[in-house]
Amino acid sequence: MIDVNSLRLGNGLQLLHHHDPSTQMVAVNILYDVGSRDERHGRTGMAHLFEHLMFGGTARIPNFDIPLQEAGGESNAWTTCDLTNFYEILPAQNIETAFWLESDRMASMTFSQQALDVQKGVVIEEFKQRCVNRPYGDVDHLLRSTTFTTHPYRWPTIGERFEDIENVTLDEVEAFFRAHYTPGNAILCVTGNIDFDRAVELVEKWFGEIPARSAKARNIPAEPLQSAPRMATVRRAVPQNMIIKAYHTCGRNDAGFPVCDIISDLLANGNSARFFRNILMETDLFSDLDAAVWGSIDPGLLVIKGKLTHGANIDKAIELIDAETAKLADGDVSQYEIEKYVNKLESKECFENISYAEKASKLCYRQLVSGDADDINREINEYRKITTCQVASEAAKLFDAANETTLLYGPDV
Repeated sequence: MIDVNSLRLGNGLQLLHHHDPSTQMVAVNILYDVGSRDERHGRTGMAHLFEHLMFGGTARIPNFDIPLQEAGGESNAWTTCDLTNFYEILPAQNIETAFWLESDRMASMTFSQQALDVQKGVVIEEFKQRCVNRPYGDVDHLLRSTTFTTHPYRWPTIGERFEDIENVTLDEVEAFFRAHYTPGNAILCVTGNIDFDRAVELVEKWFGEIPARSAKARNIPAEPLQSAPRMATVRRAVPQNMIIKAYHTCGRNDAGFPVCDIISDLLANGNSARFFRNILMETDLFSDLDAAVWGSIDPGLLVIKGKLTHGANIDKAIELIDAETAKLADGDVSQYEIEKYVNKLESKECFENISYAEKASKLCYRQLVSGDADDINREINEYRKITTCQVASEAAKLFDAANETTLLYGPDV
């Protein structure tokens, strides 16, 4: 059980707090409700660019890292299609440094052409290393652009093209900051060896005077229902054939999401999962085969990826995958098998939640997704309710041929 305290400041900033006296450290996690789904075509990769820009310092604090390191702390960040997350970890006695730094860049982030050019170069180089100059690096781009036609999930967080970042102007950067990096668009969680009164005192001192600003209203187009199977074939300079099959799922906060999550586990979570037992162990067609559900806030995907061994028959490999998904749709699953993966999930969550820093990011995420961080304590109960009939029903919808996209990615010779 994770005890959660909360407070909303007058400017809209949401504070979450969890006291963990077992450590002498404190984590400050701040989540901004902005990700790549908030971008527009032609200016993709903006949220990821901002992950970099936010460490560039301000007029009052030119170097973000130096005071943090001098206080014995560390920091990092990540961006997804739905959010941008920053965190600092410091000794409890020095935690005010984190509040000072985070409040400063929320209140007075400044951007110069020189800093923008530096970070644009960093992000563009990252794009090229990850997506252009690496085998299979453009799989995510190809999959998204084939499965999505309308919703901004059709491009990855790093951006659709590096030219989008290359052409970003300083005015566009400043407008993006004003639109999304506001107190009311942020969730701040403090976990570790700090009591609630002290957390409230610090958040009011450092964030309370930041003026409220209205975040940009969302107007994200819904993805139309896929009505026919899709297939694409791509040839690249890669060593093995790869099969990627994707199926549209519900969003993270939908009642059907836990069932979709368990379906992906039944297929590919560990050595007792169906792909491993029935395909990897029984045939020599695949060198690896996996399945995962996105868990995005808006409806996303369940994705199956498999690399084939040299000379393996692609049609036979597809048949094997389809046979396993069809079994689930036909009701070939036991309550024992479901409970096994629910237990595995609960065990994983318990071990992860030992970390005060992990709890900070998870509480922010739960607050964003459902509006109530305390849902972190109730979520496993929704998995406990899953029945064999629910799995069969959801699998039948999920693996319907009209909902399927297949990407065949292989060598160019």
